[in-house]
Amino acid sequence: MRPRVVLFLTAAALVLGGVLLVPTASARFGGASGAATDAGAAPTAAPPTAAPLTLAAAPVDVEIDGFLSWALLDRTTGNITGSDNVTATNSAESMIKIWFAADVLRLATESGTEPEGTLLEAASTAIRDSDDPATNMLYNLAGGPASLRRMVQMCGLTETRPVTPPDANVVWWSYTEISARDAVRLGECVANGTAAGPQWTRWVLDEMAQVRGTTAKEDQLRTRGGGRWGIIDGLPDEIVETGSVGIKNGWTLINADGLWHLNCLATADDWVLAVLMRYPGEHGLDYGAHVCRNVTSQLVVPVPGAALKIPQPLVEG
Repeated sequence: MRPRVVLFLTAAALVLGGVLLVPTASARFGGASGAATDAGAAPTAAPPTAAPLTLAAAPVDVEIDGFLSWALLDRTTGNITGSDNVTATNSAESMIKIWFAADVLRLATESGTEPEGTLLEAASTAIRDSDDPATNMLYNLAGGPASLRRMVQMCGLTETRPVTPPDANVVWWSYTEISARDAVRLGECVANGTAAGPQWTRWVLDEMAQVRGTTAKEDQLRTRGGGRWGIIDGLPDEIVETGSVGIKNGWTLINADGLWHLNCLATADDWVLAVLMRYPGEHGLDYGAHVCRNVTSQLVVPVPGAALKIPQPLVEG
């Protein structure tokens, strides 16, 4: 790792004695104050419960001093929506470390071997801590450029291409060009079991759920860095607390162009989201993390078709 210098609720109605009652946040059974008017009146029901939330296609308006592209994959339909430039590419950076971990583990299963502790440790730290030496080991074990070619083929990527950096004579993983559309395809490839195979998919997703560390200077080291920020910060607690959200970000301040190349990727049970950007180095890492968060928050909507849950009135006795 080079130095890393969208509320509405679905309307619900209760039909009672032929009269249509549309409850609100102050719905009541009794007097205008919401309390019973006399001892014989029925007590107040519990407040309505909001419809569950998810991410879905919605307008996104985020300003950025630079390049921004994002894509959202609906895992229930396979549909991908996103920005107008959803096929434009950015260098993948550490976002694709999840592929190398998954690829190595699947290859081990296919060869009939059990990954050793050191291999699992490398895969874990490559994902949780975005560790470069661990990733380099995985990349080489997986065959280097051959692993990238498998990623393109197995995950059905259409804009992704390996790149030989200007200061080297071999293809290198971090320079791989990838679009936001391909990034969500990669996330789905991991989430649906294609990348790691049935034996190791749950393990990889669990590691992605345990990514740690912040954008703070003390968490950003020369060959690893804290990566728990961005999309995860734009999600409501009820989604995060399910434990189903896995993330892997990629971020590097590139000396050659003076720009941050920053990507955020997250998977969940019913969606995959990717946000890609480039912006001037002086804006810092937090700038990009906030853009990822802001894009995400504008895509939060109630689950389609989920109704507001109206509790029944409490009955005395």
